[in-house]
Amino acid sequence: MAPFTFTLFAPYNKQAALRLKNASVRMFGVDILMEKDESNGYFRATVDLADGIFHYQFKIQTKSWFEQEPEPALPNYDDDEYKEMTQEEKQEKTHEFSKLIDEIRERNRQRELESTFTEIWYTFVDPYATDVDERGTDDAHKAVGILTIKNGKRIIDEYEWKYDNCFLPPDEELVIYEIHVGDFSGGENDQHARGQFKHVRQKIDYLKELGINARGMYSFFLVSLHISMFILFRYNPRYYFAIETSYGTTADLKEMIDEMHKNGIRVILDGVYNHCDCSSPLTQIDHDYWYHHNPKDVTMSWGPEWNYNFYDSKYNIWPARKFIGDSIRYMVEEFHIDGIRFDAARQIQNFDFLHWVVKEAKKAAGPKPFYCVAEFLPDEPCITNIDGPMDGCWHDSFYWIVRDLLLHDNTDIGRLKSVIDCRQQGYLGVTNVVNYIGNHDHDRMLVELGKEKCIFDEEAFKRIRLGVVLQMTSIGIPMIWMGEEMGEYKEKTPDVAKIDWSLIAEREDNSNNINKSLLAFYRGLVRLRKENKAFFQTNLDFTHEDHNAKVLAYQRWANSGERVVVVVNLSGHFLTHYPVPNMPTNGWWHEWTFNYDVKVDYNEVHLDLAEREAKILVWLGEDWQPPAPEPQSDPSIEPAPNSDTSTTEASPEDKQQ
Repeated sequence: MAPFTFTLFAPYNKQAALRLKNASVRMFGVDILMEKDESNGYFRATVDLADGIFHYQFKIQTKSWFEQEPEPALPNYDDDEYKEMTQEEKQEKTHEFSKLIDEIRERNRQRELESTFTEIWYTFVDPYATDVDERGTDDAHKAVGILTIKNGKRIIDEYEWKYDNCFLPPDEELVIYEIHVGDFSGGENDQHARGQFKHVRQKIDYLKELGINARGMYSFFLVSLHISMFILFRYNPRYYFAIETSYGTTADLKEMIDEMHKNGIRVILDGVYNHCDCSSPLTQIDHDYWYHHNPKDVTMSWGPEWNYNFYDSKYNIWPARKFIGDSIRYMVEEFHIDGIRFDAARQIQNFDFLHWVVKEAKKAAGPKPFYCVAEFLPDEPCITNIDGPMDGCWHDSFYWIVRDLLLHDNTDIGRLKSVIDCRQQGYLGVTNVVNYIGNHDHDRMLVELGKEKCIFDEEAFKRIRLGVVLQMTSIGIPMIWMGEEMGEYKEKTPDVAKIDWSLIAEREDNSNNINKSLLAFYRGLVRLRKENKAFFQTNLDFTHEDHNAKVLAYQRWANSGERVVVVVNLSGHFLTHYPVPNMPTNGWWHEWTFNYDVKVDYNEVHLDLAEREAKILVWLGEDWQPPAPEPQSDPSIEPAPNSDTSTTEASPEDKQQ
């Protein structure tokens, strides 16, 4: 047995108590009153505990201006009574609970409007609990915190990190792959249950082949419904120190991140710090101490909003800032994450807080690279650059302008140039924007093409390839939303929407060749981007604009000499032997898209440009020469009269991509 002290910060509440039991015991014992230290606002209770696992809750004489009606515990589908249920029956059950919870929340909202201040006791989970059982226990109709004691001390788990010293890519070299843990692994026809950290770990080889070096993972905080499939649309964290247990244990998460690091892949957490779930523990202690009393904007409100403006002069503390800062430090130090995406950053409306919390996160991360990016919609450079708090932001204007091009044939070259070269919008660096043509907030572009324009099959895939070239060659960090690289066609939904891995499986009839070809196209572009330093700097010039033919050309280059020229036919017409002037350097270039070499003379090159097609020319260097032609077996055979002597196929080892 060893003494363990439970603490609860509730500076203006009159009384608090602890409920505690061994995890193997059915019922809680007598409440243990906690003593308050008025000098710092903490309640404390010290109890002698043996090694083992314990369940605990706090009770408080609330200062919140309404009491929440408790939400029911969700079913555990691993229990015997649910094991025989089909997936459809489980989904129906989940929808029933979702409807019931929505009704309870509506009653709570009405109670908030009608009630006056009353001092009542409320039972809740420790806001700092690192493990939570949402199902509760026999006499705890609410969730319980889980405490593990070993050798007289509290532990999170016993995982030992193995690959902390592995090289991780710097920010400017990132290619981000955004996943939803519950839907990334497995598939619709997979007979085994999937959708956990350990299953994502099994897909690391796939990510390596794709060329990914960063993964955005949203969001593994526990959410209001405790059902991972709803994370897409219910960004309402309830517990800021406990992970989503349906994805696995803390040790599972650490092992997944460790294996990612071993393979040179960084892991970026999607953090929700604008608002939380209405039943989050702090809302029950003293709502207005941590949150705004009313939403800042009722049209953009998703739950109680953290009040980062409030300073408690008596205790010399910024309550909301301290709690979120503690949470972020814990996630960085405990799980070794490599960056954070700040959800709804514009709604936070407090750059002082964002500056401070980003600094705290990077301090906790130590010397390793740590990327902080904001969802700041509509995007503006003020959130980044020299004075902004973030390293980068979601480049939402890129998405909408490219979407207009791909769906509606909007070939406004001026608009397109402004997002290809984000400096025209006021951004300064490569890491200031994250470019995407799809993310979890939108239908995939392939779905948009089908739903809005009835464009399918090869024509749709051709437009996607055009969008991907623009995404991968523009200034900024590219991000791929899981599945779009293989032509996944699923609409955005609150239900299960697992990746259909059969799209890239081997088929005897080769009926999925279009999907496999798109995946190969993505892999090649990611590899080109990673291996060519021209994409790591902001050097970009527009070298040719033809508003009549709707052709745009631009070059990217590095100070070390690498050069890439992108030529884009935005029109719906095939352009034969199109002259592209103002090539930056004469000599030999490799056309990446169709894999041939072409010689540039007089700073001009002629290309065949299919409709809505981009070609990528990679400079091979001053001294590169095409390999000598192989001797012909029959000297009487002459070259075809229309053969193009300015182009030649080169062997892979001769190509300097």
